Amino acid sequence: DVVCSILDAGSGVEEAEFNWDEYLEDTGATAAPHGSFKHVDTSLQNGFAPGMKLEVAIKSDHNTYWVATIITTCGQLLLLRYDGYGEDRKADFWCDIMTADLHPVGWCEQNKKILKVPEGIKDKISDQEEFLRQTLTGACSAPANLLEGLHRGKNPLDLIAPGSRLECQNSQDSLAAWIVKVVENVGGRLKLRYEGLVDSDQSDQWMFYLDPFLHQMGWATQQGYDLQPPAAIRSLKSEAEWQDILTKVKEEEEGSSVPTDLFKDKPVIGVHSFTASMKLEAVDPVAPFVLSPATIVKVFNEKYFLVQIDDLRPECTTSRSYICHVNSAGIFPVQWSLKNGLHLSPPPGYPGQDFDWADYLKQCGAEAAPQSCFPLLTSNHGFKENMKLEAVNPVDPGEICIATVTKVKESYLWLQLEGSKKPVPECIVSVESMNIFPVGWCETNGYQLRPPRRAIGTSSVLFVITSSQGGDGRILSSRAVHERLKNQELNSTDSVVINGKYCCPKIYFNHRCFSGPYLNKGRIAELPQSVGPGNCVLVLKEVLTLLINAAYKPSRVLRELQLDEDAAWHGHGETLKAKYKGKSYRATVEVVRTADRVADFCRTTCIKLECCPNLFGPHMVLDKCSENCSILTKTKYTHYYGKRKNKRIGRPPGGHSNLEAGMKKTSKRKKRRKHFFVHKKKRSSTSVDNSPVGSPQGSGGEEEDDQDDIDEESLSEDSTSEQQDELLEESEVSEKKSRSSSPTQSELSHCLAQDQDKRKRKLRTFSFSDDENKPPSSKELKIEVAEKLQLDSNPLEWSVADVVRFLKSTDCAPLARIFLDQEIDGQALLLLTLPTVQECMDLKLGPAIKLCHHIERVKLAFYQQFAN
Repeated sequence: DVVCSILDAGSGVEEAEFNWDEYLEDTGATAAPHGSFKHVDTSLQNGFAPGMKLEVAIKSDHNTYWVATIITTCGQLLLLRYDGYGEDRKADFWCDIMTADLHPVGWCEQNKKILKVPEGIKDKISDQEEFLRQTLTGACSAPANLLEGLHRGKNPLDLIAPGSRLECQNSQDSLAAWIVKVVENVGGRLKLRYEGLVDSDQSDQWMFYLDPFLHQMGWATQQGYDLQPPAAIRSLKSEAEWQDILTKVKEEEEGSSVPTDLFKDKPVIGVHSFTASMKLEAVDPVAPFVLSPATIVKVFNEKYFLVQIDDLRPECTTSRSYICHVNSAGIFPVQWSLKNGLHLSPPPGYPGQDFDWADYLKQCGAEAAPQSCFPLLTSNHGFKENMKLEAVNPVDPGEICIATVTKVKESYLWLQLEGSKKPVPECIVSVESMNIFPVGWCETNGYQLRPPRRAIGTSSVLFVITSSQGGDGRILSSRAVHERLKNQELNSTDSVVINGKYCCPKIYFNHRCFSGPYLNKGRIAELPQSVGPGNCVLVLKEVLTLLINAAYKPSRVLRELQLDEDAAWHGHGETLKAKYKGKSYRATVEVVRTADRVADFCRTTCIKLECCPNLFGPHMVLDKCSENCSILTKTKYTHYYGKRKNKRIGRPPGGHSNLEAGMKKTSKRKKRRKHFFVHKKKRSSTSVDNSPVGSPQGSGGEEEDDQDDIDEESLSEDSTSEQQDELLEESEVSEKKSRSSSPTQSELSHCLAQDQDKRKRKLRTFSFSDDENKPPSSKELKIEVAEKLQLDSNPLEWSVADVVRFLKSTDCAPLARIFLDQEIDGQALLLLTLPTVQECMDLKLGPAIKLCHHIERVKLAFYQQFAN
């Protein structure tokens, strides 16, 4: 255990199989919508588009063909309709590109095949030749290369195979380009190598195939541009050698060229209006971490210009510059950062830290590029803060990491990358960047996504403090740690501390200690002896998750641990989950970040759960617990460590004789009630009650079983069964009082709707303040006398669904959720009385009386219609 911890600390990463679904659920985050990645959508197109025409063999006579139009596409499947059917969809048919007899328009004429009108539309087409002339005028034929030969049925992207050649514009001179060879194609993201360089060269670059600076072979010649290697590699070979390479490539061009159709969806570069010496704000694409002042130092032509990041240091001889066009990402008008509340980094060598554009322009004798030079930015793109996606690491373009959107400003995102080999600051990218991808893109394309880093320590120094049993108690360096590992001198009692302040020591589970009313002693005994050491937040989160799973009722323990909305925050909020009776719950729990607070945190949490303060913590109980918890009875223990609970339901102030007798025998009725509800669950529910019957510790948790069913409403519920969703889709439960620190938008809107509903109905369940326990006034208790109830079926045979359906037809519809959760069927419904309803369902007197009124109507109808 120690060996693993130390090795993990050395690397800073725990390698594990990464799963996006689990990660999104654990972090409570959402994935950026797939539709926001336009370049990925384009790459997924199969080359066929609705409206294209082709010639298809007629099923009844395979020797004849007819023209068909593509209606829609799905992978390698096409939905076709023979021309002549008009808008009639009855004759539409699917075919597989790989197996069907499909050809481009004109194939029949070239191959002397017969074009013949299908039987179904013979009477509609009197002149075949005239019809074909009209239907094919201005029509677009399906690409021949995707219907015939080796490329048939392939995704167009597959045509950019390793070894294919393209032309790439030079980064410093847009009027020149050089040939690049495709080394790897990952879903349209190409690893490119300059022609003429050896395989081991470090000048490889990654570009998406739709990049505006990437072109098919022959593009430079067509544009009148030069074909010459970029300055960065030109000195590696002589001019004669480069010319020999160019000649050789042209001889081999036919076999390695890429079809021009692939580039038809490339963005079109417009005309700009920039002039040299204009100032602007820019983000360096090689290091897109800050906004900086920049200058247009050269205008190549109406399409391209050169931008240089300003550097005022006299000793600086090389500045970072790059080619842009009018739609290039990362260029902004002067003052854009100020208008958006963003920091603009002063140029290196600028006097002072407070940068002022007016002074700077005056100092440089330059003018700001006018707003009209820049394209309009939009916020209509679908990205929002905290969304997750996959993004290229600008420092290491071969690395794709998990990214979180931390900020959105118009058409730009600030991304925090996770799991990169080296820490990277927040990156600034355009929403149209071709270096960002939707969740799951790497997995779909078989590329390694960097998993999130589970940092155990940020320092390169490891400290091992040996225990008193281990001997010397010295603090060791990382080299000494590895020496001890090598010599097997570290044992399981050694305490490893990494980057001391934020590293949690080992947390021990002391199985001898009293586990209290919430935790199952049997499950506690199955927990590992210890967890950690490691990062405080991660270790404590793991400990709390183990405790929740070791509870009689995990949701109840989660409710006890969740942070009260009124409490002051002193640590770090973590979202924990619990599953109980087929439902999932989540809540925000506060954990401490620093090692000095771990012991107190563990003790406080133990007391919250009414277990021994030493049940878990950084100290191992060897022989005898310092709290003497083993000799205390449960009653005495709860007296010392238990919470004082207010009885939430009692006799309303002033007393009511009709309830008094019923309220005196609480314990007996509780026992009968539990038997009554539990046996129904055993018979009809798929969820299993795991609480041990009759165990001393189990009894404590069992006493509040039904109370907890209501209390769980204070947690955020992840999911319910399909049956519950179906039964309750027309009416929601009455007010859920959530103590989550961050309610979702749907919860907020739900609460508003409930509020309006409450004003109308004067009905609020799950509310226990003293004022609400006052006896209702005669006005509140006024219930309309309903017509005599006629039942279509015997209530004794009603299922839970039937009961819920009946309640939803009354003014007590919001209470249907309780009946569904408690699985009350017809037999159980007939046994309910006012005291039982109040106690089991935690209802106020007014709503309870209203509910019992409907129950009595069912009973009366039962006696009159079915009792005999």
